Amino acid sequence: MTLTAEAAAIRWGYGLPAGDMPDAMLTRLAGPDHALAEWPGVALAEIGPVLAAYQAARKARDDTARKEVQREAQKLALRGVQATFARAVGSADVLRERLVAFWADHFTIAPRNRIEAALPAILIDEAIRPHVNGRFAAMLRAVITHPGMLIYLNQAASFGPGSRKGQSRGKGLNENLARELMELHTLGVGASYSQTDVRELAELLTGLTLSPDQGFVFDPGRAEPGPETVLGVTYAGKGLAPVLQALDDLAARAETAAHIAHKLVVHFVADDPDPALVAAVEAAWRDSGGDLLAVAGALVTHPLAARAEAGKARQPFDFAVASLRALGVAPADIVQADPKSVRRLLLDPLAAMGQPFHQAPGPDGWSERAADWITPQGLAARIDWAMNAPERLVRPLPDPRAFLTQALGTRAGERLAWAVGAAESARDGVGLVLASPEFNQR
Repeated sequence: MTLTAEAAAIRWGYGLPAGDMPDAMLTRLAGPDHALAEWPGVALAEIGPVLAAYQAARKARDDTARKEVQREAQKLALRGVQATFARAVGSADVLRERLVAFWADHFTIAPRNRIEAALPAILIDEAIRPHVNGRFAAMLRAVITHPGMLIYLNQAASFGPGSRKGQSRGKGLNENLARELMELHTLGVGASYSQTDVRELAELLTGLTLSPDQGFVFDPGRAEPGPETVLGVTYAGKGLAPVLQALDDLAARAETAAHIAHKLVVHFVADDPDPALVAAVEAAWRDSGGDLLAVAGALVTHPLAARAEAGKARQPFDFAVASLRALGVAPADIVQADPKSVRRLLLDPLAAMGQPFHQAPGPDGWSERAADWITPQGLAARIDWAMNAPERLVRPLPDPRAFLTQALGTRAGERLAWAVGAAESARDGVGLVLASPEFNQR
Protein backbone atom coordinates (compact mmCIF):
# COMPACT_ATOMS: atom_id res chain seq x y z
CA MET A 1 0.00 0.00 0.00
CA THR A 2 1.51 3.37 -1.04
CA LEU A 3 1.40 5.99 1.65
CA THR A 4 -1.22 8.50 0.56
CA ALA A 5 -3.94 10.31 2.47
CA GLU A 6 -6.30 7.68 1.12
CA ALA A 7 -4.13 4.81 2.35
CA ALA A 8 -3.63 6.49 5.72
CA ALA A 9 -7.39 6.95 6.16
CA ILE A 10 -7.96 3.24 5.56
CA ARG A 11 -5.05 1.89 7.63
CA TRP A 12 -5.07 4.29 10.58
CA GLY A 13 -8.67 5.50 10.52
CA TYR A 14 -12.11 4.26 9.58
CA GLY A 15 -11.79 4.69 5.84
CA LEU A 16 -12.72 7.31 3.30
CA PRO A 17 -13.44 10.13 2.78
CA ALA A 18 -9.69 10.71 3.05
CA GLY A 19 -8.34 12.84 5.85
CA ASP A 20 -4.90 13.58 7.20
CA MET A 21 -1.46 12.15 6.56
CA PRO A 22 0.16 10.40 9.56
CA ASP A 23 2.03 13.46 10.86
CA ALA A 24 -1.19 15.48 10.96
CA MET A 25 -2.99 12.55 12.60
CA LEU A 26 -0.37 12.55 15.34
CA THR A 27 -0.76 16.31 15.81
CA ARG A 28 -4.49 15.85 16.36
CA LEU A 29 -3.85 12.93 18.70
CA ALA A 30 -1.51 15.08 20.80
CA GLY A 31 -4.23 17.68 21.27
CA PRO A 32 -7.55 17.75 23.15
CA ASP A 33 -10.18 15.04 22.78
CA HIS A 34 -12.75 17.11 20.91
CA ALA A 35 -14.94 14.11 20.06
CA LEU A 36 -15.54 13.29 23.72
CA ALA A 37 -16.71 16.86 24.31
CA GLU A 38 -18.86 17.02 21.17
CA TRP A 39 -20.54 13.64 21.63
CA PRO A 40 -20.56 12.94 25.39
CA GLY A 41 -21.33 9.47 26.64
CA VAL A 42 -22.36 8.21 30.06
CA ALA A 43 -20.61 8.92 33.36
CA LEU A 44 -20.06 6.51 36.22
CA ALA A 45 -21.95 8.93 38.46
CA GLU A 46 -25.06 8.20 36.39
CA ILE A 47 -24.89 4.41 36.59
CA GLY A 48 -24.11 4.27 40.32
CA PRO A 49 -27.64 5.15 41.46
CA VAL A 50 -29.06 2.69 38.93
CA LEU A 51 -26.94 -0.16 40.31
CA ALA A 52 -27.96 0.77 43.86
CA ALA A 53 -31.65 0.98 42.93
CA TYR A 54 -31.50 -2.40 41.23
CA GLN A 55 -29.95 -4.02 44.28
CA ALA A 56 -32.64 -2.46 46.46
CA ALA A 57 -35.43 -3.64 44.15
CA ARG A 58 -34.06 -7.19 44.14
CA LYS A 59 -33.72 -7.21 47.91
CA ALA A 60 -37.31 -6.00 48.26
CA ARG A 61 -38.49 -8.45 45.56
CA ASP A 62 -40.19 -5.55 43.83
CA ASP A 63 -40.52 -6.66 40.19
CA THR A 64 -42.11 -3.39 39.09
CA ALA A 65 -39.23 -1.33 40.45
CA ARG A 66 -36.71 -3.80 39.07
CA LYS A 67 -38.11 -3.53 35.54
CA GLU A 68 -38.16 0.25 35.74
CA VAL A 69 -34.51 0.29 36.77
CA GLN A 70 -33.68 -2.05 33.88
CA ARG A 71 -35.34 0.36 31.45
CA GLU A 72 -33.31 3.25 32.83
CA ALA A 73 -30.12 1.21 32.51
CA GLN A 74 -30.94 0.44 28.89
CA LYS A 75 -31.38 4.15 28.17
CA LEU A 76 -27.92 4.85 29.55
CA ALA A 77 -26.44 1.99 27.53
CA LEU A 78 -28.07 3.33 24.34
CA ARG A 79 -26.43 6.71 24.91
CA GLY A 80 -23.08 4.96 25.15
CA VAL A 81 -23.69 3.13 21.87
CA GLN A 82 -24.73 6.29 20.06
CA ALA A 83 -21.77 8.30 21.38
CA THR A 84 -19.33 5.57 20.34
CA PHE A 85 -20.65 5.43 16.77
CA ALA A 86 -21.01 9.22 16.47
CA ARG A 87 -17.37 9.78 17.43
CA ALA A 88 -16.05 7.10 15.09
CA VAL A 89 -18.18 8.39 12.20
CA GLY A 90 -17.85 12.12 12.77
CA SER A 91 -14.49 12.83 14.34
CA ALA A 92 -11.63 14.15 12.22
CA ASP A 93 -9.29 12.72 14.89
CA VAL A 94 -9.54 9.26 13.37
CA LEU A 95 -6.30 7.83 14.75
CA ARG A 96 -7.49 8.59 18.28
CA GLU A 97 -10.75 6.75 17.64
CA ARG A 98 -8.95 3.70 16.28
CA LEU A 99 -6.52 3.69 19.22
CA VAL A 100 -9.40 3.99 21.68
CA ALA A 101 -10.99 0.94 20.04
CA PHE A 102 -7.69 -0.96 20.26
CA TRP A 103 -7.24 -0.21 23.95
CA ALA A 104 -10.89 -0.96 24.68
CA ASP A 105 -10.33 -4.42 23.23
CA HIS A 106 -7.02 -4.83 25.07
CA PHE A 107 -8.80 -4.04 28.34
CA THR A 108 -12.00 -5.85 27.41
CA ILE A 109 -14.92 -5.90 29.78
CA ALA A 110 -18.43 -7.12 28.99
CA PRO A 111 -21.71 -6.61 30.87
CA ARG A 112 -23.07 -9.60 32.73
CA ASN A 113 -26.67 -8.34 32.50
CA ARG A 114 -28.75 -5.45 31.20
CA ILE A 115 -28.11 -3.36 34.30
CA GLU A 116 -24.37 -3.31 33.56
CA ALA A 117 -24.75 -2.69 29.81
CA ALA A 118 -23.34 0.86 29.98
CA LEU A 119 -20.22 -0.08 31.96
CA PRO A 120 -17.88 -0.82 29.00
CA ALA A 121 -18.54 2.58 27.44
CA ILE A 122 -18.07 4.26 30.83
CA LEU A 123 -14.73 2.54 31.41
CA ILE A 124 -13.56 3.58 27.94
CA ASP A 125 -14.50 7.23 28.48
CA GLU A 126 -13.13 7.50 32.01
CA ALA A 127 -10.09 5.21 32.05
CA ILE A 128 -8.92 4.83 28.44
CA ARG A 129 -9.67 7.98 26.45
CA PRO A 130 -7.96 10.35 28.95
CA HIS A 131 -4.70 8.39 28.63
CA VAL A 132 -4.62 7.31 24.99
CA ASN A 133 -1.98 9.98 24.22
CA GLY A 134 -0.31 9.69 27.64
CA ARG A 135 1.60 6.99 29.48
CA PHE A 136 0.58 3.37 29.61
CA ALA A 137 1.23 3.22 33.36
CA ALA A 138 -1.38 5.91 33.95
CA MET A 139 -3.90 4.09 31.75
CA LEU A 140 -3.20 0.82 33.53
CA ARG A 141 -3.81 2.40 36.94
CA ALA A 142 -7.06 3.97 35.75
CA VAL A 143 -8.38 0.78 34.15
CA ILE A 144 -7.48 -1.68 36.90
CA THR A 145 -9.05 0.49 39.60
CA HIS A 146 -12.17 1.29 37.57
CA PRO A 147 -15.44 -0.23 38.86
CA GLY A 148 -16.16 -1.64 35.40
CA MET A 149 -13.04 -3.81 35.47
CA LEU A 150 -13.49 -4.70 39.15
CA ILE A 151 -17.04 -5.90 38.45
CA TYR A 152 -16.13 -7.79 35.27
CA LEU A 153 -13.27 -9.73 36.84
CA ASN A 154 -15.08 -10.38 40.14
CA GLN A 155 -12.69 -8.40 42.29
CA ALA A 156 -15.52 -7.66 44.73
CA ALA A 157 -15.51 -11.39 45.54
CA SER A 158 -11.82 -11.37 46.51
CA PHE A 159 -10.84 -11.21 50.19
CA GLY A 160 -7.44 -11.67 51.73
CA PRO A 161 -7.52 -15.08 53.47
CA GLY A 162 -5.84 -13.50 56.49
CA SER A 163 -7.82 -10.26 56.41
CA ARG A 164 -10.28 -9.25 59.07
CA LYS A 165 -13.29 -9.40 56.75
CA GLY A 166 -12.09 -12.51 54.96
CA GLN A 167 -11.85 -14.44 58.22
CA SER A 168 -15.08 -13.11 59.73
CA ARG A 169 -17.09 -13.85 56.56
CA GLY A 170 -15.36 -17.06 55.56
CA LYS A 171 -14.34 -15.53 52.23
CA GLY A 172 -11.23 -16.23 50.21
CA LEU A 173 -9.14 -15.13 47.28
CA ASN A 174 -10.33 -14.57 43.71
CA GLU A 175 -7.40 -14.55 41.27
CA ASN A 176 -9.24 -13.38 38.14
CA LEU A 177 -8.02 -9.79 38.12
CA ALA A 178 -4.43 -10.70 38.98
CA ARG A 179 -4.27 -13.40 36.32
CA GLU A 180 -5.67 -11.27 33.50
CA LEU A 181 -3.58 -8.29 34.60
CA MET A 182 -0.42 -10.31 34.02
CA GLU A 183 -1.49 -12.59 31.19
CA LEU A 184 -3.47 -10.16 29.05
CA HIS A 185 -2.99 -6.56 30.16
CA THR A 186 0.78 -6.46 30.68
CA LEU A 187 3.28 -9.34 30.39
CA GLY A 188 1.44 -11.59 27.97
CA VAL A 189 0.82 -15.32 27.71
CA GLY A 190 4.00 -17.31 28.19
CA ALA A 191 5.92 -14.56 29.99
CA SER A 192 8.19 -15.47 32.87
CA TYR A 193 5.78 -15.45 35.78
CA SER A 194 4.51 -18.30 37.93
CA GLN A 195 1.32 -19.29 39.67
CA THR A 196 2.94 -18.08 42.87
CA ASP A 197 3.32 -14.63 41.31
CA VAL A 198 -0.36 -14.65 40.33
CA ARG A 199 -1.42 -15.58 43.86
CA GLU A 200 0.84 -13.01 45.49
CA LEU A 201 -0.47 -10.32 43.15
CA ALA A 202 -4.05 -11.39 43.88
CA GLU A 203 -3.36 -11.01 47.60
CA LEU A 204 -1.86 -7.58 46.99
CA LEU A 205 -5.01 -6.51 45.07
CA THR A 206 -7.49 -7.65 47.72
CA GLY A 207 -8.18 -4.14 49.04
CA LEU A 208 -9.58 -3.05 45.66
CA THR A 209 -13.36 -3.01 45.61
CA LEU A 210 -16.30 -0.71 44.87
CA SER A 211 -19.60 0.57 46.14
CA PRO A 212 -22.60 1.81 44.12
CA ASP A 213 -22.48 5.29 45.65
CA GLN A 214 -18.69 5.86 45.74
CA GLY A 215 -17.40 3.82 42.82
CA PHE A 216 -13.86 2.57 43.42
CA VAL A 217 -12.78 2.27 47.05
CA PHE A 218 -9.85 0.71 48.86
CA ASP A 219 -11.07 -1.39 51.79
CA PRO A 220 -8.28 -2.16 54.27
CA GLY A 221 -10.57 -4.61 56.07
CA ARG A 222 -10.43 -7.05 53.16
CA ALA A 223 -6.77 -6.47 52.21
CA GLU A 224 -4.38 -9.32 52.94
CA PRO A 225 -2.00 -8.19 55.72
CA GLY A 226 1.76 -8.27 55.29
CA PRO A 227 4.07 -7.90 52.29
CA GLU A 228 3.62 -9.68 48.97
CA THR A 229 6.39 -10.63 46.52
CA VAL A 230 5.61 -10.45 42.80
CA LEU A 231 8.26 -11.21 40.16
CA GLY A 232 10.95 -10.92 42.79
CA VAL A 233 9.86 -7.51 44.08
CA THR A 234 8.42 -7.19 47.59
CA TYR A 235 5.54 -4.78 48.13
CA ALA A 236 4.91 -3.73 51.71
CA GLY A 237 2.92 -1.03 53.43
CA LYS A 238 -0.70 -0.18 53.97
CA GLY A 239 -3.30 1.30 51.68
CA LEU A 240 -3.29 1.75 47.92
CA ALA A 241 0.35 2.79 47.43
CA PRO A 242 1.86 -0.73 47.17
CA VAL A 243 -0.81 -1.71 44.62
CA LEU A 244 -0.11 1.31 42.43
CA GLN A 245 3.62 0.64 42.63
CA ALA A 246 3.07 -2.94 41.46
CA LEU A 247 0.99 -1.68 38.53
CA ASP A 248 3.72 0.79 37.58
CA ASP A 249 6.34 -1.97 37.75
CA LEU A 250 4.29 -4.26 35.52
CA ALA A 251 3.81 -1.42 33.05
CA ALA A 252 7.58 -0.87 32.92
CA ARG A 253 8.54 -4.51 32.29
CA ALA A 254 10.25 -5.40 29.01
CA GLU A 255 7.75 -8.23 28.49
CA THR A 256 4.92 -5.68 28.55
CA ALA A 257 6.59 -3.60 25.83
CA ALA A 258 7.09 -6.68 23.66
CA HIS A 259 3.57 -8.04 24.20
CA ILE A 260 1.69 -4.84 23.43
CA ALA A 261 3.96 -3.71 20.58
CA HIS A 262 3.19 -6.98 18.81
CA LYS A 263 -0.55 -6.55 19.45
CA LEU A 264 -0.52 -3.02 18.05
CA VAL A 265 1.18 -4.04 14.82
CA VAL A 266 -1.10 -7.05 14.40
CA HIS A 267 -4.19 -4.90 14.93
CA PHE A 268 -3.25 -2.10 12.57
CA VAL A 269 -1.01 -3.66 9.92
CA ALA A 270 -0.98 -7.45 9.45
CA ASP A 271 -2.08 -10.68 11.08
CA ASP A 272 1.50 -11.92 10.62
CA PRO A 273 3.53 -8.74 11.08
CA ASP A 274 7.04 -7.93 9.95
CA PRO A 275 9.34 -8.56 12.96
CA ALA A 276 11.32 -5.42 12.14
CA LEU A 277 8.22 -3.25 12.47
CA VAL A 278 7.32 -4.91 15.77
CA ALA A 279 10.87 -4.34 17.01
CA ALA A 280 10.71 -0.64 16.09
CA VAL A 281 7.45 -0.13 17.98
CA GLU A 282 8.80 -2.08 20.95
CA ALA A 283 11.95 0.06 20.98
CA ALA A 284 9.86 3.24 20.96
CA TRP A 285 7.92 1.90 23.95
CA ARG A 286 11.08 1.11 25.91
CA ASP A 287 12.92 4.31 24.98
CA SER A 288 9.96 6.53 25.92
CA GLY A 289 9.00 4.66 29.08
CA GLY A 290 5.62 3.67 27.67
CA ASP A 291 4.67 7.05 26.19
CA LEU A 292 1.73 6.03 24.01
CA LEU A 293 1.98 9.09 21.76
CA ALA A 294 5.58 8.18 20.95
CA VAL A 295 4.59 4.56 20.39
CA ALA A 296 1.81 5.59 18.01
CA GLY A 297 4.26 7.83 16.17
CA ALA A 298 6.73 4.99 15.70
CA LEU A 299 3.98 2.82 14.28
CA VAL A 300 2.19 5.13 11.87
CA THR A 301 5.29 6.81 10.42
CA HIS A 302 7.38 3.67 9.89
CA PRO A 303 8.16 2.89 6.21
CA LEU A 304 7.34 -0.80 6.72
CA ALA A 305 3.83 0.11 7.84
CA ALA A 306 3.39 2.35 4.81
CA ARG A 307 4.52 -0.37 2.39
CA ALA A 308 2.49 -3.22 3.89
CA GLU A 309 -0.28 -4.56 1.66
CA ALA A 310 -3.92 -4.25 2.67
CA GLY A 311 -4.71 -7.62 4.17
CA LYS A 312 -6.50 -7.01 7.44
CA ALA A 313 -10.18 -7.94 7.53
CA ARG A 314 -12.41 -5.19 8.77
CA GLN A 315 -14.12 -6.42 11.90
CA PRO A 316 -17.88 -5.81 11.97
CA PHE A 317 -17.72 -2.57 14.01
CA ASP A 318 -14.99 -1.26 11.71
CA PHE A 319 -17.05 -2.31 8.67
CA ALA A 320 -20.19 -0.60 9.97
CA VAL A 321 -18.39 2.65 10.82
CA ALA A 322 -16.54 2.72 7.49
CA SER A 323 -19.87 2.19 5.72
CA LEU A 324 -21.57 5.00 7.64
CA ARG A 325 -18.66 7.35 6.85
CA ALA A 326 -18.72 6.46 3.16
CA LEU A 327 -22.47 6.96 3.01
CA GLY A 328 -22.15 10.37 4.64
CA VAL A 329 -24.34 9.58 7.64
CA ALA A 330 -24.28 12.53 10.03
CA PRO A 331 -23.28 11.92 13.67
CA ALA A 332 -26.33 13.93 14.72
CA ASP A 333 -28.56 11.37 13.01
CA ILE A 334 -26.93 8.61 15.05
CA VAL A 335 -27.28 10.47 18.34
CA GLN A 336 -30.91 11.35 17.63
CA ALA A 337 -31.97 7.93 16.35
CA ASP A 338 -34.67 6.11 18.27
CA PRO A 339 -33.78 2.91 20.16
CA LYS A 340 -35.56 0.67 17.66
CA SER A 341 -33.55 2.06 14.74
CA VAL A 342 -30.25 1.72 16.61
CA ARG A 343 -31.02 -1.92 17.32
CA ARG A 344 -32.27 -2.71 13.82
CA LEU A 345 -29.56 -0.90 11.86
CA LEU A 346 -26.52 -1.25 14.13
CA LEU A 347 -26.71 -3.55 17.13
CA ASP A 348 -28.59 -6.51 15.66
CA PRO A 349 -26.47 -6.52 12.47
CA LEU A 350 -23.23 -6.42 14.48
CA ALA A 351 -24.39 -9.45 16.44
CA ALA A 352 -25.33 -11.25 13.20
CA MET A 353 -21.86 -10.49 11.81
CA GLY A 354 -20.32 -12.09 14.89
CA GLN A 355 -19.33 -9.07 16.98
CA PRO A 356 -22.10 -8.06 19.40
CA PHE A 357 -21.39 -4.57 20.70
CA HIS A 358 -19.14 -4.59 23.80
CA GLN A 359 -19.78 -8.29 24.35
CA ALA A 360 -16.50 -10.03 23.56
CA PRO A 361 -16.64 -13.72 24.52
CA GLY A 362 -13.79 -13.44 27.01
CA PRO A 363 -11.32 -11.04 28.64
CA ASP A 364 -8.87 -11.58 25.77
CA GLY A 365 -11.17 -9.59 23.47
CA TRP A 366 -11.85 -10.20 19.79
CA SER A 367 -9.76 -12.26 17.40
CA GLU A 368 -7.53 -10.41 14.93
CA ARG A 369 -7.32 -13.24 12.39
CA ALA A 370 -9.06 -12.54 9.09
CA ALA A 371 -10.27 -16.15 8.90
CA ASP A 372 -12.34 -15.64 12.04
CA TRP A 373 -14.32 -12.80 10.43
CA ILE A 374 -14.54 -13.78 6.77
CA THR A 375 -16.84 -16.75 7.32
CA PRO A 376 -19.95 -17.85 5.39
CA GLN A 377 -22.27 -16.69 8.18
CA GLY A 378 -20.40 -13.44 8.75
CA LEU A 379 -20.25 -12.62 5.06
CA ALA A 380 -23.95 -13.36 4.61
CA ALA A 381 -24.75 -10.88 7.39
CA ARG A 382 -22.49 -8.24 5.86
CA ILE A 383 -24.06 -8.67 2.44
CA ASP A 384 -27.55 -8.47 3.93
CA TRP A 385 -26.64 -5.22 5.70
CA ALA A 386 -24.93 -3.79 2.62
CA MET A 387 -27.99 -4.45 0.47
CA ASN A 388 -30.69 -3.35 2.89
CA ALA A 389 -29.38 -0.85 5.45
CA PRO A 390 -28.08 2.00 3.24
CA GLU A 391 -31.50 2.97 1.87
CA ARG A 392 -32.78 3.22 5.45
CA LEU A 393 -29.85 5.43 6.41
CA VAL A 394 -29.51 7.76 3.41
CA ARG A 395 -32.23 9.05 1.10
CA PRO A 396 -31.79 9.32 -1.77
CA LEU A 397 -28.98 6.86 -2.19
CA PRO A 398 -25.88 8.20 -3.99
CA ASP A 399 -25.14 7.35 -7.58
CA PRO A 400 -23.30 4.01 -7.32
CA ARG A 401 -20.44 5.04 -9.60
CA ALA A 402 -19.78 8.18 -7.57
CA PHE A 403 -20.15 6.17 -4.38
CA LEU A 404 -17.55 3.68 -5.60
CA THR A 405 -14.97 6.47 -5.70
CA GLN A 406 -16.19 8.00 -2.46
CA ALA A 407 -15.93 4.70 -0.58
CA LEU A 408 -12.83 3.14 -2.16
CA GLY A 409 -10.94 5.80 -4.11
CA THR A 410 -8.23 4.18 -6.20
CA ARG A 411 -8.64 0.79 -4.48
CA ALA A 412 -11.66 -0.14 -6.58
CA GLY A 413 -10.82 -2.94 -9.01
CA GLU A 414 -11.91 -3.08 -12.63
CA ARG A 415 -14.34 -5.96 -12.10
CA LEU A 416 -16.04 -4.13 -9.23
CA ALA A 417 -16.23 -0.91 -11.23
CA TRP A 418 -17.86 -2.79 -14.12
CA ALA A 419 -20.36 -4.54 -11.83
CA VAL A 420 -21.30 -1.32 -10.07
CA GLY A 421 -21.77 0.46 -13.40
CA ALA A 422 -24.01 -2.37 -14.61
CA ALA A 423 -26.14 -2.51 -11.45
CA GLU A 424 -29.87 -2.34 -12.09
CA SER A 425 -30.55 0.03 -9.19
CA ALA A 426 -28.79 2.40 -6.80
CA ARG A 427 -29.57 -0.05 -4.02
CA ASP A 428 -27.77 -2.86 -5.81
CA GLY A 429 -24.81 -0.70 -6.82
CA VAL A 430 -24.21 0.71 -3.34
CA GLY A 431 -24.62 -2.76 -1.85
CA LEU A 432 -22.03 -4.18 -4.24
CA VAL A 433 -19.49 -1.59 -3.12
CA LEU A 434 -20.00 -2.23 0.59
CA ALA A 435 -20.03 -6.02 0.17
CA SER A 436 -16.93 -6.08 -2.03
CA PRO A 437 -13.62 -7.64 -0.95
CA GLU A 438 -11.94 -4.27 -1.49
CA PHE A 439 -14.19 -2.58 1.07
CA ASN A 440 -13.98 -5.38 3.60
CA GLN A 441 -10.19 -5.22 3.77
CA ARG A 442 -7.94 -2.53 5.12
